[in-house]
Amino acid sequence: MVKFVNKANIINKIKKLPKSPGVYIFKNKNRAVLYVGKATNLRDRVRSYFFFTSKKVSSFGRPVDYAIGQIADIKVIRTDTVLEAYILEQDLIKKFQPKYNAMGRDDKSFSYVVLAKEKWPRFLILRKTELSKFPNKKIQNTKHQIQFARIFGPYTSKKQIEIALKILRKIFPYHSKPQKSEKGCLDFQIGLCPGPHDGKISRADYLKNIRGIIMILKGKKKGLIKKLEMEMKDYSKICEYEKAAEIRNKIFALKHIDDKSRILSAGWLTEFRIEAYDISNISGQYAVGSMIVFEGEESKRSEYRKFRIKNIQGVDDIGMMREVLNRRFHNSWPKPDLLLLDGGLGHLHMAERLLRRLNLNIVLVAVAKGPERKKLEINYNANLQINTDPRIANIINNRNLIKQIMDEAHRFAITYHKKVRRREFISC
Repeated sequence: MVKFVNKANIINKIKKLPKSPGVYIFKNKNRAVLYVGKATNLRDRVRSYFFFTSKKVSSFGRPVDYAIGQIADIKVIRTDTVLEAYILEQDLIKKFQPKYNAMGRDDKSFSYVVLAKEKWPRFLILRKTELSKFPNKKIQNTKHQIQFARIFGPYTSKKQIEIALKILRKIFPYHSKPQKSEKGCLDFQIGLCPGPHDGKISRADYLKNIRGIIMILKGKKKGLIKKLEMEMKDYSKICEYEKAAEIRNKIFALKHIDDKSRILSAGWLTEFRIEAYDISNISGQYAVGSMIVFEGEESKRSEYRKFRIKNIQGVDDIGMMREVLNRRFHNSWPKPDLLLLDGGLGHLHMAERLLRRLNLNIVLVAVAKGPERKKLEINYNANLQINTDPRIANIINNRNLIKQIMDEAHRFAITYHKKVRRREFISC
């Protein structure tokens, strides 16, 4: 059982947490920072860590799980949006370097936002391994040479910072291509590029857009809004009403950033381990199984596994899935938070019995394609309340994400099946 330093104190603090976006900080009894995270709803997010308190350490799947029993205090910082919470979270991780944010993470995978030093500056996202190749702050290839004006980061997820920049670019457009032309530029057509090479924006206004993004990346949204409000008033005084209206629209967008679902879908699931399984065979022959791993929307290809079915003869998909799961859980691989199985209720009930026998408490979801093989039929084990962890409900409601994951499991299974079948055919 997980033993808390001061369980009553923790429960009291959780009850008083706001239901707003922000950052939470877990500290130990010596006030050292153990972990920093972001949330769409601070109370629900923090509360989700303290439900499954009967887990053994060996069954923990996320680095932060190892910190739970050491938590003596919880601090939160509220933000207006999840986007700001994400940026603040990254700044605090950089400042405190918490042990359990770093556990199991290779710092070579950290990403940086690089501002290119050009007449019309643009933002690039580079991993640390890419950045380290250019100590002189230049990227050189056969066509273009890029100098760095500024570097922001590190950020723990390339996917999240890509989403953040995409949101900001809708408010502060910039030209993202190395080509000095708007010809064939889809971004220009949909409003993400302001068209500097077609003379659609002055350099002064373009640089204001760049400075706007820089201020957001530095956590200075309130200062940026004040600055824009002053500019709007100045333009109104000299009857530049079109300019004033443009700035008014930017201010409105900043105050109502619609980032919740986008950051949520790629952000707060990043430490949530999902495993998906599929079986591939032809009438029971050349049978194989696949296991793929996702953390949020990012696949972990290095942790994919494939299984040659050894003990099941004939057409028995449920038996084959049972063999795969049984072999998987007799390995010391990290335990998943969620299992996705390709199959219907029969697969679900089989897996429930297997997990009970192994004394494992994991949420199961069986995913089958409907009669027209388009609409997904989703069944989950009702004995586990999906609302105990809001991330699970979020995934089950995100059919596009489930389809993406199951399609990848199927691809991996069928690729291995074809390889086995080809090998067996050649050996005959």
